[in-house]
Amino acid sequence: MKRKLAAAIVIAGMMVSVSACGGDDGDEGNAGPDSFKGQTLTVWAMDGSTPDQWVTDVSAAFEKKTGAKVKFETQKWDGIQQKITTALSESTPPDVIEVGNTQTPAYAATGGLAELDDLKKEIGADWTPSVSQSSVYDGKQYAAPWYFTSRVVIYNKKIWAQAGIKDVPKTRDEFFKDLETIDKKTDAEPIYLPGQNWYFFDGLTIGQGADLVKKEGDKYVSNLGDPKVSKAMEIYKKYASYSQAPKDKDEATPQQAEVFAKGKTGAFIGMGWEAATAVNANKAIEKDLGYFPIPGETADKPESVFLGGSNLAVAAGSKKQALAKEFLRIALSDQYEGQLAKLNGVIPNKKALESNLKGNLVAEAIAPGASVGGTTPLIPEWGAVENNPNPIKSYMTSVLNGKSPAEAAQQVEDEINKRLAQQN
Repeated sequence: MKRKLAAAIVIAGMMVSVSACGGDDGDEGNAGPDSFKGQTLTVWAMDGSTPDQWVTDVSAAFEKKTGAKVKFETQKWDGIQQKITTALSESTPPDVIEVGNTQTPAYAATGGLAELDDLKKEIGADWTPSVSQSSVYDGKQYAAPWYFTSRVVIYNKKIWAQAGIKDVPKTRDEFFKDLETIDKKTDAEPIYLPGQNWYFFDGLTIGQGADLVKKEGDKYVSNLGDPKVSKAMEIYKKYASYSQAPKDKDEATPQQAEVFAKGKTGAFIGMGWEAATAVNANKAIEKDLGYFPIPGETADKPESVFLGGSNLAVAAGSKKQALAKEFLRIALSDQYEGQLAKLNGVIPNKKALESNLKGNLVAEAIAPGASVGGTTPLIPEWGAVENNPNPIKSYMTSVLNGKSPAEAAQQVEDEINKRLAQQN
C-alpha cells in the first residue's frame, strides 16, 4: 500500500522469511491502567495507512484508557520485509507492527509474532472469515486483520454509452457480451488486460475453488496442473481475447491506468488508486469514470478476488504485550476500524462496518468481493515463487500464445517446486 487515495490502498508486499527470537511476557496479565503510566508503545505503520485524524483520535483514546502514550513510526514499503525481519530479531523490537497479509505466515513461522488467540476470542468473533484467514498460521492467531482492498472494474462510461450499454453487467457472461458489443459498435479497445495481470488470475482460481499449491507428504508442490486452475486460466484467456495488450507484460508495464487514460479503452481491471493514476494522466477522463465489481458466474455473487491488505501484529519480543493488546482493542474497535474505512476508503475487517464506505464509489464497488475473496497460498514457502521471473506469469503468457493450460503448467512446475523447496 505504497500510495494513498480516498478510494483504496495498494496491496502489501510478498512473503519473506523471518528470523526472530521470542521475548518474555513483560507486563502481560497486569493490565490495570496504573501499571501503564509513563510507558510508550511503539507502533510501526506503513506510509498511507494511518490518516492524521485517525492517529490523533486513537492516540487520545489509548492514553485515556491506559495512561500510556503511543508513538507511531511511519515506514516505507520499499525494503520493509528485511527491515521487519531485522527488527523482530532484536531484543527491543517495535511493539505493534503493520504487516502485509501475505507476509504474516512467514513471520509467524519463525516465532517473530506473538499469539493472539485470546484477543481473537474477545474481539474477533465477527471478523470476515476471508480476510481473517491470513492472520492464522498453523491453527493459531498471530495477527489481527486490519484493512483490505482488491481489484474492481474501472470503466469509461462514455464508451459504454456509445455502444448503447445502459446497465453494468451482473454476471460474467453479461460482461463478455458487453465487451463484444463495445468491440462491434465502437472504435475502442473493449478491455485492457495484459497477459500477466496475475493477481486477477489468482482471484479467478479462488473463484474456481482451486489452490496454486498442494501438499505431498511433508512438502508443498505446484498445483498449476489442476483442471480447476486450467478453467480459471481459460476464463482469463477469454477476457484477454477482447484486449490488444501485450501477452508478455503485466499491468505495470506500461501502467494500465495510463493506457486507459487516453480514452480509447472501455475498461480495465485494477486497484482503486489506479483511477487517480488515470486522472493524473488525463484530467478530462475523470467525468467518464465508473466502477463495478468484477462479475461472477451468477448475479448473486461477484467474482472472487485477491484480497491485498494489512494485519496488525504484536512482536513476540515486545516487553509490552498487554499494552500492545490494549492498543489493538482500541484500533480495531468498531469506532476506529470504521473511521479508518471512511477516511481511507479501505475495506474494514467486518461486514457490518462497510456502511462507512457509503458515498465512496470505488470502495462501494470493491466491498462485495471481500466475502468471496482470498489470497495466494498462506504458507511461508510461497514468497519465493513470486520472485522475478515469476513462473506463474510465464505460464499465463504461454497459454495466451496458444499452449494448453496443461502444457504450460508442465513447463513451469519444476521451477515452482524448486522454489517451494527452498529453506526459509
